[in-house]
Amino acid sequence: MGTNTILILITIVVYLAGMVTIGAIFTRKNKNTADFYLGGRKLGPFVTAMSAEASDMSSWLLMGLPGVALIAGLAEASWTAIGLAIGTYINWLIVAKRIRVYSSKLNAVTVPEFFSKRFGDNAGILKTIAAIIIIIFFIPYTASGFSACGKLFESIFGIPYLTAMIVSGIVIVIYTALGGFLAASTTDFIQSIVMTIALVVVLGFGINYAGGWEQVCRNAESLPGYLNLTSTHAASSISEAIAGNSGSKPYSALTIASLLAWGLGYFGMPHILLRFMAIEKVEKIKLARRVASVWVVISMAVAIVIGIVGYGAVKSGAVSGIQDSERIIIELAKVISGEGWILAIVAGLILAGILAATMSTADSQLLAASSSVSEDIMTAFKVKISDKKKMLVARCSVVVIAIIAMFIAKDPNSNVFRIVSFAWAGFGATFGPVVLFALFYKRTNKWGALAGMVSGAVMVFLWKFVISGLGGAFAIYELLPAFIVSSIFILVFSHITAAPSKEVIDTFEEVKAGKIEG
Repeated sequence: MGTNTILILITIVVYLAGMVTIGAIFTRKNKNTADFYLGGRKLGPFVTAMSAEASDMSSWLLMGLPGVALIAGLAEASWTAIGLAIGTYINWLIVAKRIRVYSSKLNAVTVPEFFSKRFGDNAGILKTIAAIIIIIFFIPYTASGFSACGKLFESIFGIPYLTAMIVSGIVIVIYTALGGFLAASTTDFIQSIVMTIALVVVLGFGINYAGGWEQVCRNAESLPGYLNLTSTHAASSISEAIAGNSGSKPYSALTIASLLAWGLGYFGMPHILLRFMAIEKVEKIKLARRVASVWVVISMAVAIVIGIVGYGAVKSGAVSGIQDSERIIIELAKVISGEGWILAIVAGLILAGILAATMSTADSQLLAASSSVSEDIMTAFKVKISDKKKMLVARCSVVVIAIIAMFIAKDPNSNVFRIVSFAWAGFGATFGPVVLFALFYKRTNKWGALAGMVSGAVMVFLWKFVISGLGGAFAIYELLPAFIVSSIFILVFSHITAAPSKEVIDTFEEVKAGKIEG
């Protein structure tokens, strides 16, 4: 192992040690499970904004998005990013304040608990189903994060994928199990800063390695459909893209709509909704919204440009031997590290940025999934234990779920973008419509909410693995049709069954009228 590689390793180890230290610091602040899962609703606006977006973006931002842009060009990456940017802003604009106030009024510390109390579900059916759905979709989502960590260390240090994936997973588990929500949110805030540094540095060096900005543009313009928003370059691999003879394929309005539909996913993401529920003061949400929206737009734009620049760097020969487009930032960091010991440390920060993107999502997912076991399922089945034992169960749940995710992530050939897109669709279609109807339509009842969750989850699987295979107009992102089906089921079942109780409706009206302060 050369000197530069050792410097990269030291930089990453220092970074990981810092994350574990934060977890240890916040251990003392977790007095009960409400603190462990929601931080006592004490998050400031900057931590809320940046931790929400860092936990949202995951390794998809630094691996998946540049990888898609490198091979296919602007269309798929840009329409997806535009949909996410719009979804981010609208989610902060219409959902954040109301769910913060509503969840506080109901004393709900998890998303399933919010559903259960919002709809007066005393039997705990909604809570149990929602918790099971969270576990089903979050475990593979978490696995994709562990996989990204494994790919990173394997690429840089030659460490066997499985060993690297397990070690990085253990670090995430340690600080999450120790510090809970406050540790996860604080580390996510720090990780968002590291991610930003990584994006900026890679962009600057990447342009240089590609032969300058003008050469980057010439390379991109030479590929059919590469810079077109209504068509895409038809290459299926890096070698095909470099050859430049793959042609292009048009993007229909339906395909564009399905990519924009990524933005619908925000309304149903438990780890983002929890940030809204945890912000200290309602009046700070406006500032948090502005910070989050600006960061998301800039970071995704830079990630897409890095993919296009990365194509130029590969074509110029500065980056060679790359087979997986999702590793372009990793490969650029390796090239940067060869420029001297100072830049080796910079490369370490870039790679720490990829770790940050992964860890910031994985820790939040672990918390949300573990809360479904220790807080939602156990209470739904009326398992009564002391708060101290609840904390123990919560931490054990984090460990068990992480082990399952590691088992799923053992395949080094897993595709981060595909796994994330499926889990994103799952949450968006399962919880998104329910959240919107719960906050803005008082006639919604527990049967409508239940029908919406189940139909949304079923349709995601059905569309992904059956209907989309028919091709043509059916070959669209499963989130869009599943979201529509879920919304229809909520409306229909809410109106063919009994109306909500007077108590449920009265609380809804109080929140709507702003009579309840968060």
